Amino acid sequence: MSAKAIVAKILRDELTSIGIRSLTDDEVEKIANVIFERITDLELELAARDLASSSGKADS
Repeated sequence: MSAKAIVAKILRDELTSIGIRSLTDDEVEKIANVIFERITDLELELAARDLASSSGKADS
């Protein structure tokens, strides 16, 4: 099982636990994909900040 499938299952289970049952499996998978895209974007942004911070210290 892929990480995206695991996140989709967790999301589906969590939504069901709070009473949301109207989303289809495709909708839950799309939401999981968006979550992964946002995590990737955040990781890239943090890496860029770390790189900028490291290069700034080297210039000092």
